Amino acid sequence: MHQVKNIEWVGDAPTGWLRLLDQTRLPREEVYLDCHEVQPVWDAIRRLSIRGAPAIGIAASFGCVLGAQRDQFEWAADHLATSRPTAANLFWAIDRMKRLAAKRGENPSVLLEEAEKIHAEDRAMCRRIGEHAVPLIERLDARCRGVLTHCNASALATGGIGTATAPMYLAQERGLAFNVFAGETRPLLQGARLTAFELAASGIDVTLICDDMAAYLMSQGRVGMVITGADRIVANGDTANKIGTYNLAVLARYHGIPFYVAAPSSTFDMSLSDGSLIPIEQRPAEEITEGFGKRLAPVGIKTYNPAFDVTPADLITALVTERGLIDPVNTTRVASVLEQA
Repeated sequence: MHQVKNIEWVGDAPTGWLRLLDQTRLPREEVYLDCHEVQPVWDAIRRLSIRGAPAIGIAASFGCVLGAQRDQFEWAADHLATSRPTAANLFWAIDRMKRLAAKRGENPSVLLEEAEKIHAEDRAMCRRIGEHAVPLIERLDARCRGVLTHCNASALATGGIGTATAPMYLAQERGLAFNVFAGETRPLLQGARLTAFELAASGIDVTLICDDMAAYLMSQGRVGMVITGADRIVANGDTANKIGTYNLAVLARYHGIPFYVAAPSSTFDMSLSDGSLIPIEQRPAEEITEGFGKRLAPVGIKTYNPAFDVTPADLITALVTERGLIDPVNTTRVASVLEQA
């Protein structure tokens, strides 16, 4: 696997800082951001320098440590929570840091230990997700071992080997024959820039496709399964993920292809009953009209740019968590699996 550190704490608790890989610069160059204060962490999350639900939560937990260094823990926690509205891990991690501070005080050393624990736990959860999901690749028909994924749910988006990519890495370790199709994922091309970059660098057989090629690819019998990550999963199993995921779920159902979502338990928001209640982030128009600094559309044109869509539970074959598969995907089964120790 191509090892790139996307999140790293440098130094000790009282004086250290957070180092983040600027993913907006990939794959052209590997540039790191040294965040000595809270605001640069907020900025990095907001502009997608650090992205992916688990990674956002991890970065925010370290951002809370930076706030505590300056006796601004409460402000830091509340401010970081405003950076992006959809990813459940962001609020899960911040709430966890708040609960610890309420019990043990706003000591940077104590908080850093917790942030590092969140990071390590996510690394372990990714591995377990992979162990539960790799049989899905193993059981693919030998005539069609294509795995289609969307956006970026790889190591770059997590603290470990990714969520949707975790079974790919384990399948590679086991010498399984398979190939990956990575959708480019508009408007920021996170599939093209990040997923394709990481998998290719790791020696996994990956082919980049445009988002609107998926239906044709499926009709050719070249896709055996679809697996994506998630930014928030609610009580009934409805799932918010990068815009375009819903499209793939509908196409997969039509073509009789299993559609899986891989995510850790920290991505679940059991306070919401269904996907209609998930807040959907609206991104700047410039991401469509001026992609990567180049004008692509008429000046003044109206745009609609939601960052996520919601895939209904009944289109999802199974949710893959570190605690096992949720199959069928419904309120009862979700609750049952998440309640497991």
